Amino acid sequence: MTTTPAPDVPVGLDEAPVVPPKPARRRSLLKRLRRAPALYLMLLPGLAYFAIFKYAPMYGITIAFQNYLPFLGMGGSPWVGFDHFVRLFSGPDFGRLLSNTLILAFLNIVIAFPAPIIVALMLNELRKQMLKKFIQTAIYIPHFLSWAIVSGLTYLLFALDIGPITVLFNDVFGTRVNFLADPDWFRPLIMAQTLWKGTGWGTIIYLAALAGVDKNLYEAAELDGAGRFQQMRHVTIPAITPTVIIMLILNIGNFLDTGFEQIYMLTNSLNREVADVFDTYVYFMGITNGAYSYSTAIGLFKSVVGLVLILGANWLAKRFTQSSLF
Repeated sequence: MTTTPAPDVPVGLDEAPVVPPKPARRRSLLKRLRRAPALYLMLLPGLAYFAIFKYAPMYGITIAFQNYLPFLGMGGSPWVGFDHFVRLFSGPDFGRLLSNTLILAFLNIVIAFPAPIIVALMLNELRKQMLKKFIQTAIYIPHFLSWAIVSGLTYLLFALDIGPITVLFNDVFGTRVNFLADPDWFRPLIMAQTLWKGTGWGTIIYLAALAGVDKNLYEAAELDGAGRFQQMRHVTIPAITPTVIIMLILNIGNFLDTGFEQIYMLTNSLNREVADVFDTYVYFMGITNGAYSYSTAIGLFKSVVGLVLILGANWLAKRFTQSSLF
């Protein structure tokens, strides 16, 4: 005799739901250390580096709120509260320093940041691997030169009356321009140095991201009739967009860090009006004039602004692009 299976009977509301078993507790830290001690030992150098060189020096921030005197130390120097910050914001130099720093920071974001992306996209389109590796090696080399060498080359190339670029420019346009002393040429020289020294090195992370793009996507796009430019637009660029966003967030966090060595070595008495930024001002006030508390207050101001910018940029990126740093 064939029996018909009974239909599924819904569980009554008065019946208690089945509670899944609780997951096993995580092993204690000691057990995890015993299981993979080598991995945790590898963390020690990094933790020691950040503890010694990043977190321990933060105690020195306290002198920004003191009238620090070296012979009294941080424990004996008198407290002045926010006097140094008031002096900074109300001083005659703050507006000039802020405008010069913001202009250079804006140029770095608009010009220097996209340059490695563009170069990486161009290198990715090369099909001859030997030519690609040669170009990569050639544009990496400037990164390993110090700013002192880069500045020395700049002085040789743009020296008045004897620099080859200056002589060529003046002969072509019939002028007598002093690139190194003219304030109008200071920022173009800074950006030229930044692009020449940093663009090649900056392409590394984008080329690594491009290497991870699925080749089947290009094949599918090619079958659909997409050309090289369309493949770059619809496959390559969207694939590296998360990497670009993360790098942009990191660059925005360093928005006010325009670089001390590079600017200091091109600064002179004739272009100082546009060359002075927070980084060089901290050096002149802290090291040259001995205003340790005042220069620390400037550094703390920069750090707070950088923290706010990186948190804000990360929040905007997470909200509108679903890609963020944390």
